[in-house]
Amino acid sequence: MKIYIVSGLGADFKVLERLEFPEHCEPVFIDWLIPEKNEPFPAYVKRMAEKIDDSEPFCLLGYSFGGIVVQEINQIKPAEKVVILGSIKSDKEKSRFIKTGEVTKIPRMLPVSLFNDKAAHVYAVVRKLFDPKNPRLLQYFRVRDPYYLKWSVEKVSEWKFKENPNVIQILGDKDIVFPIRYSKPDYIIKGGTHLFPATKYKEVSQILSEVFAEEKINIV
Repeated sequence: MKIYIVSGLGADFKVLERLEFPEHCEPVFIDWLIPEKNEPFPAYVKRMAEKIDDSEPFCLLGYSFGGIVVQEINQIKPAEKVVILGSIKSDKEKSRFIKTGEVTKIPRMLPVSLFNDKAAHVYAVVRKLFDPKNPRLLQYFRVRDPYYLKWSVEKVSEWKFKENPNVIQILGDKDIVFPIRYSKPDYIIKGGTHLFPATKYKEVSQILSEVFAEEKINIV
């Protein structure tokens, strides 16, 4: 059983590299595509979905913004299971901060230059809010195409989605990007910041071994 995996906004798969999956599962990482100029989100999701072979059963796993993307992909190519880490099931779970961006349209008005490499070092301070005690923080954020970063921030703030009760949600109780108080996750990682897949990988791997247990998914 292949598990197609999409990482977080601006993050490569280093943040997920220590996760372990059951032996009958084969993790397949899907790299972020750079969005085309003014590309609608559904069109972008469709391009991402092209990398998935749905001629056989598969599962989906997404981290942060990747959790949003895999839920959208699931509507095009339905999976046996969908698991999201440090992400939300619907727009009703957005934090007040993100909702403010949606209402004011500030993300859309921000210049692309704000997201270039030089600016990246400026807002690295903000990124440390994700996990202030983690000295390796910036090693996880390697996708730094300015247009992609601006576009992604816009899509998170604008996202509208009706919750799918079958999606399995794992959240950290110290996550300030997607605060747990706005959600009812299936699993809670104690002491987990937004980077809990990297810092609490043992706990997450144990949950994944349970979620993806052979008897719980249809192996053909």
